[in-house]
Amino acid sequence: MPDNLFDLTGKVAIVTGSTKGIGRQIAYRLAQHGAKVVVSSRKPDAVEAVTAEINADFPDSAIGIPCNIGYKEQLQQLVAQTKVRLGKIDILVCNAAINPFAGSMLDIPDDAFDKIMASNVKSNAWLCNMVIPDMKERKDGSIVIVSSIGGLRGSPILGAYCLSKAADFQLARNIAVEFGPHNIRANAIAPGLIKTDFARYLWESPEILKASTAGAPLRRIGDPDEIAGMAVFLSSKAGAFTTGQGFVIDGGATI
Repeated sequence: MPDNLFDLTGKVAIVTGSTKGIGRQIAYRLAQHGAKVVVSSRKPDAVEAVTAEINADFPDSAIGIPCNIGYKEQLQQLVAQTKVRLGKIDILVCNAAINPFAGSMLDIPDDAFDKIMASNVKSNAWLCNMVIPDMKERKDGSIVIVSSIGGLRGSPILGAYCLSKAADFQLARNIAVEFGPHNIRANAIAPGLIKTDFARYLWESPEILKASTAGAPLRRIGDPDEIAGMAVFLSSKAGAFTTGQGFVIDGGATI
């Protein structure tokens, strides 16, 4: 029987922001394919609940470690605890992100701009830098950064968020170039409109949803699971020759 290209047995994955939406589905599908998964987000009760849900379907496949990505010491604890409890980190999925402001770039407060760039870019860079040395030593690792189609085009109301997501593409490219010789791969996923709490204001109203999806060939909103499959691909043997790329999954909206 041929090897399963998507088998993640023996791999350990950290997924930030993994208690709902895209992050939760990525964690769930990585576990389904055999990985040991670290569920992480700010709220301990949510972490505990999702960890239990995943373990109910795939016994002993998930542990929970609460972490606010905005604090470097909490990210260091996330990495340290993962290594103590699971021994290593093979896969890092930087999914957690924030967007505390919508409106003209002329009106964004400095603190909101700083928070967006810190959480969506600097925290990802911190976390990548924390896991890369061990990956480098083992000559193996996959880093997946969840960006957005917002990083590919301008926006009149999400300017700073889109700036941060464009930077995430570049972070993946930089890591791919510098650490590729050590068999570390880094890629970005750019979701379009997905049915998550994060984008609730765009799909809760049937009228807004219709307007939001009218320009996409598939004429519909995406599901978090439709992003999770790409994360499995990029983390597995199937994606072993794929690095430094940005994968747009948006129902065709950007074409």
